[in-house]
Amino acid sequence: MAVVNWDDAPRKARELYEKGNAAAERGNYDYAMDMYTTALELAPKVLRIRGALRSASVKKFLDKKGGELTHLISSIQGLATMIGASSQIKSKPEQALVKCEKLLRLDPANQSFINLFVQAAIAADMTEAAVQTLEIGREFYPKDTKLIETLAKLYAEIDETQKARQCYETLVQMKPKDQNYVKALKDATALDTMKSGGWKEAESYRDVMKDEKAATLLEQQSKAVKSDDDIRSLIAETKLKIEREPGNVNYKRALADLYVKSDLYAEAEQVLQEAFASTGGADPQIDRALSNVRIKQFDFEIDSLARAGNAAEAEARKQERDAFLLKDSADRVKRYPNDLQFKYEYGVLLFEHEQFNEAAQQFQFSQRNPQRRTQSLYYLGLCFERKGQHDIAIEQLEKAAAELHTMDNMKKDIVYELGQISETMGDMAKAADYYKQIYAVDIGYKDISKKIEQAYKKD
Repeated sequence: MAVVNWDDAPRKARELYEKGNAAAERGNYDYAMDMYTTALELAPKVLRIRGALRSASVKKFLDKKGGELTHLISSIQGLATMIGASSQIKSKPEQALVKCEKLLRLDPANQSFINLFVQAAIAADMTEAAVQTLEIGREFYPKDTKLIETLAKLYAEIDETQKARQCYETLVQMKPKDQNYVKALKDATALDTMKSGGWKEAESYRDVMKDEKAATLLEQQSKAVKSDDDIRSLIAETKLKIEREPGNVNYKRALADLYVKSDLYAEAEQVLQEAFASTGGADPQIDRALSNVRIKQFDFEIDSLARAGNAAEAEARKQERDAFLLKDSADRVKRYPNDLQFKYEYGVLLFEHEQFNEAAQQFQFSQRNPQRRTQSLYYLGLCFERKGQHDIAIEQLEKAAAELHTMDNMKKDIVYELGQISETMGDMAKAADYYKQIYAVDIGYKDISKKIEQAYKKD
């Protein structure tokens, strides 16, 4: 798209933009968005205005502490607009884009709205606008590989080769065995090198490397199993990358991973601490990486003690590790109170420590996470069962079972627990009904055959 510079925007659009800024500073986000929307109608290709509109909608969303329920409600409220926008993407993409802006004003973190906007922006030849929206979406969904991959491809289209490469570096870190991402990283590295080095033509990624050593290092990165020499070479190269781009957090995470592979846990922790500090101490991915390094150090020390025959010291170290896990998880929930995944993980640890009241409280929150809803309901049922509140336990477990439409391993566990509780309550007929559901699809599950045989003997 031919992006319109701010100085070339209509005077009226700039005036409306300034009014929107003044309203946003006062926290009057609705009025600010009205001003930005009107300005955008006059200057749809000025990214500054579109970015301000999105920023205001995000601030309002965060003030309301919107979560999964908000997304569900906004999807219902915006259904008609979504249908209208979808029908116009091919024939009238600019009009579809206007409708998508209304949707993102309603809920800037709704993934369906974000995806639809990106489609409309691309169709309207406004790739930069799609990138702008995906960058904001990534803040809400930092682990969404599809979103990051789409962003990487669009960065490449608008010649932001360094950002494209950084996206693929993140994807390779998240899925190191995915050869499609490994290849994409090679290609992105080649393009970025060509741009920064001034090369115009190359037949393969090796052609754009300054020397054979650089190409060898890239191949070492893609190996599933790396030798000690590979790791040493990669550590040295990654350090050089950090020197060139000290603000690149991805390089520091990659260096920490390499240190862990060499059992250099103190060095890994130091690098991650530096990376965490550079983000203002507010990056949950680095936070988790720090915890993982400490846990791996615990495991390394426990294994070393066990192999040396120091069983008592190994056991003491295990207890230290377990205490660390619980406290670390609790601290992370306090730091990121809106992250439902962290609440789920903390709930599991509390359950394992038989703190059932505290665990139930975490699962009552984490069930709002669609990816963890079924597991949260399952654990809620277990918590109430352990507390002897069998009727409430059955309610939660039946909710969990209703979420699953096939008898997979999760549903077998849920239905089995329902059978166990029914037995405890003396309702053997009900227990047998639950067990039969499992027996019909998996005769070898736990002691299900024995349960069914006993049920038929009683009959």
